[in-house]
Parts: sequence; structure tokens; C-alpha cells
Amino acid sequence: MSNMENQETQMRGLLEETLGIEASGAQVFRLKQDASLRSYFRILLPGGAAGEKEASWVVMAMPKEALKQSEEGGAQPASEELPFLNVHRYLQGLGMPVPAIFRLDEARGMMLLEDLGDTTLEAHVKQHPKALEASYAALTDMLAQLRARAEKAPSPECLGFKREFNHALYRWELEHFREWGLNIWSTVSRTAAEDAALSECFEALAGSLAALPRGFCHRDFQSRNLMLKQGQWHMIDFQDALLAPRAYDLVALLRDSYIELEPDFIQKMITHYVACFSQYSGEDMDEEAFRHTFELLTVQRKLKDAARFEYIARQKHNPTFLPFIPLSLRYVRTALSRLPELSRLQGLLARWLPELA
Repeated sequence: MSNMENQETQMRGLLEETLGIEASGAQVFRLKQDASLRSYFRILLPGGAAGEKEASWVVMAMPKEALKQSEEGGAQPASEELPFLNVHRYLQGLGMPVPAIFRLDEARGMMLLEDLGDTTLEAHVKQHPKALEASYAALTDMLAQLRARAEKAPSPECLGFKREFNHALYRWELEHFREWGLNIWSTVSRTAAEDAALSECFEALAGSLAALPRGFCHRDFQSRNLMLKQGQWHMIDFQDALLAPRAYDLVALLRDSYIELEPDFIQKMITHYVACFSQYSGEDMDEEAFRHTFELLTVQRKLKDAARFEYIARQKHNPTFLPFIPLSLRYVRTALSRLPELSRLQGLLARWLPELA
């Protein structure tokens, strides 16, 4: 029996043991693989002769190194529990839409989950362009609800409150850009003095961001992690949640590397978020200050994203993210143009990468 056949047999066994149903005839399909160590499979029970409807579930398969350890940078708090399970419990307690978990089998390295289907936000707005505004308005509202509820009900048991975007993590991600982006893409040599100047700019940006108040953050609230099932949006891939500024998740949503939104539409959704958050929290938010933070976080996150795509291609031998680098850099250029205090950083980056001029 091949490794794949053995894995499929284990998945059928997991389904039978969990739900007490005969699953020997279940079909197993591998779902699209992303940059994660985790793999996903759909297990499908075809409808029977007696008129039973087909039923399906998703199995998350995890190697041992993915069970307790985040793949993102930053300090990792000790945990005896799978981060996905830990954060899922918190989000479910807040009343946020997440997939149902039927069983975690650590011995097999598998988790049986509700099947949310195949309609991501990315797929939905590409198939139904007229639904773009309503979809983003609904998700911006959901994000405001999440942040307002989390700020009112913090949990010391949730891993998302035990790690944070601090100065060290911002610097690590900016250095990730230097190593896997700038050093690879630029054909212009840099002097030691120029590298030192870049470090000073990174230090200043990290310091500005680290000084901002932090609260619970999904971390990757973007179009491939938002699923539409029966008219309800659900969030997935939340296991790396941490403490970050309010605008962080909104940057992930509105300056997503996979969907390019019009600048005026982004500004409209920022206003919508501020109004929704104020409604749910009872706090009057300073929209101008929020927009400034949104642009600062765009520079930091999208520099990291662009370099991360190069890293994934070279280190994980997965080049499928490379086409999204140009959009990520365009977002950085737009944000820098609105931040006069980062003119020195823009001048340096533009010297080495014309895309940022």
C-alpha cells in the first residue's frame, strides 16, 4: 500500500470512528495546497440508492512539526494544545463564524472539519463582480465585530493573547524583506552606509508600529481565508492569531495580494470599518489617525508579503505566489506616497527597486 493509499485509509477510519458511519466507500480528494505545512483533503460519501444525499467533510493533515508550532516568525509561546484548536475555541466563544471541528486525532496528525465548500472571497468576486461591494462591506463589518468583541472579552487562555506584533517581530519581517526581496531582486549594489541607513529606517518604522495599542488579530484575514457557505462568510487559517493594531487585519483584507481593489473603494471600506467598529464598541474612533496607521502597516506587511512569496518559491519550491509580488509592491508604493515621514525610506528603496519609485 502506498503512502497516499494508507493516508486515505486512515481518513476513512477517522470518519467512521468519529461519526459512526460506514466510510469504506468514501472518496478522498486532495484540495489545493498553499504555502503551509498542512495539507487538506475532502472526504466525500456519495448519495445512496435509497435517496440519501452525498455528504462531505474536510480533513486537515499535519506533520508533527506543524502540530504545535506556528510557521510565522516571532516568539512562540509554549502550548500543549494545537493552536488551531485553541484559537478556534476562543473565536467560537465570541460567536464568530468558524468551521465546526468534529475531532482531532494527534496520533494520526489529522483533524476532521466541517466542509465549507470551495467558494473563497477571491473566487466569489471573480465569478460575481457585482457582488464585490456587498461582500467586502459584510466582511469589513465582520472584522469590526471581531475586534470589538475581542477587546471586550480578552482571554489569557487563548494563544492569540500570548504572542504579539512587537518591535522584534516587525524588525524580523522587515529584515525578511531585505534578505528575500531586496537582496534578490535589486541589481544595484549597496554600500555599507546605505545598508545602515536602511536599517535606521526599518528601526524607526518598527518603533512607530510597536508603540501602537494592540489587541486580538486574525493575522491573515484575506481573500483565500474567507469562505462563503450558504450565504454566510466563515474565517479559516486563524491559528497564527496574535496581538496587533486595529488596522492590521483590515490591511490584510483591503490590500490583499490576490485581489486589487480601487483606491477609492479601499477608502470607502476604511470609513465603513470605522463606523462599524464605533457602533459595536461604543467608542468614537479617530478616522484620520486610523488611516495613518493603515498606511504604515501597509508598508510593513506588504514588504514582508512580497519577500515571503520569493522565500516560498525558493525554500519551499512553490512558485505559484510569484505573480503576486508586483501588486504587493504597488501597495507599498501607494502607502509610501501618503507618508511624508517615510520619505527617506522611499528614497532608499526606489534607488534599488524602480517599482517603488
